[in-house]
Amino acid sequence: MAVELRVPEVGESITEVEIGDWLKAEGDRVSREEAVVMIETDKVTVELPAPVTGVITKIVVPKGQSATVGQVIGYMEEAAAASVRPSVPAPAPTAAPAPAPTAAPAPAAPPPAPAIQRSTPLPAPAPAPAPAVSTIASASSGGERVMPAARRALADAGLAVADVQATGPGERVLKEDVARAVRSEAKAPPGPAPTPGSGGYREEEIVAMTPVRRRIAERLLQAQSQAAMLTTFNECDMSAVMALRKDYQQAFLDKYKIKLGFMSFFVKASIDALKLVPNVNAEVRGTDIVYKNYYDVGVAVGGGKGLVVPIIRDAERLSFAEVEQRIADYGERAKKNVLKLDELQGGTFTISNGGIYGSMMSTPILNPPQSGILGLHAINERPVVRDGQIVIRPMMYLALTYDHRLVDGREAVTFLKRIKEAIEAPARLLIEV
Repeated sequence: MAVELRVPEVGESITEVEIGDWLKAEGDRVSREEAVVMIETDKVTVELPAPVTGVITKIVVPKGQSATVGQVIGYMEEAAAASVRPSVPAPAPTAAPAPAPTAAPAPAAPPPAPAIQRSTPLPAPAPAPAPAVSTIASASSGGERVMPAARRALADAGLAVADVQATGPGERVLKEDVARAVRSEAKAPPGPAPTPGSGGYREEEIVAMTPVRRRIAERLLQAQSQAAMLTTFNECDMSAVMALRKDYQQAFLDKYKIKLGFMSFFVKASIDALKLVPNVNAEVRGTDIVYKNYYDVGVAVGGGKGLVVPIIRDAERLSFAEVEQRIADYGERAKKNVLKLDELQGGTFTISNGGIYGSMMSTPILNPPQSGILGLHAINERPVVRDGQIVIRPMMYLALTYDHRLVDGREAVTFLKRIKEAIEAPARLLIEV
């Protein structure tokens, strides 16, 4: 029975997606709920599971092309045909004696195989490429797998599998790989091949932006065109927080099975500062100001597809351990591109930690429609004056970018000063002074 693979609903505001890696090739058997293809949106990457157990018979929309929600991107055959599909690729001489060495019906086994092979795909493949497929597949070394479209492209171009660098999942050769090899041959000048550093030809590669990268670009331009952004700076002494972490790190790890980091201190300090300066937690909506009496703090993390900002909702109600657990979970799933769409939506304030990459100072850009974003930077030991003495302290620069339409300079300075006080004396967070 033919089953359609359609683009699922991935968010109420998303109508178009981009097809990512096909995890299964035409002819592969899949189990129900097993991931078949990656669907990329401007926010997250999701897996499309197989609706039934069966065989992938046709890939309609290849990797890198756009598709709309509800569009058919592939077909598969349900379990009845799938149960015999694995025997089709097997060589005919070895398939015949498999049922029984001496049984008489053994020679009758080969005839049904061609019929199954012809009836399995939904759109019947052209008969002409069939010999080329077997030739190319047999030329593959090291067990490389060649996608059907790539096989036809190889035959048309007169190339062997060894001439193409495979970039698909599981070392599969894709149609794009063949096209790249053809372009390379066309660009190569006649005569001896140029060697590195010999002044030979130079090559450019054009790659389409991913949906996530396009969305990031749109949001950055939106922030610069719609908000009056300004950044103010301060610095804080990290000695007290570092000493507190050192004293309680092992006990914290034993109890909560996670390390105590710096981010939970800054989340708590930010909430304290947002309560003191509520304009930073508000937003401009038309000609109105919307004050928010809840604190959904976004924490920027680097994902597999780019920067994402998952939201810690109701952060004011969470303990230090719960904040650290949320951040660790988001960071791990961001690397695997499995964050949920609702985990990236909303937020009233954002914290971006460029210090983990070694940034000394930067001006973070607002995440619209928010009115403030806190930038954290690297901790460096620097000479500072304490009680008339020059001492060495672990110092961090803080940066607050804010929407000047809503937040005045005095309020921005007050906000950063409050964070500085809370970090340099973390006990203030407990007694709320």
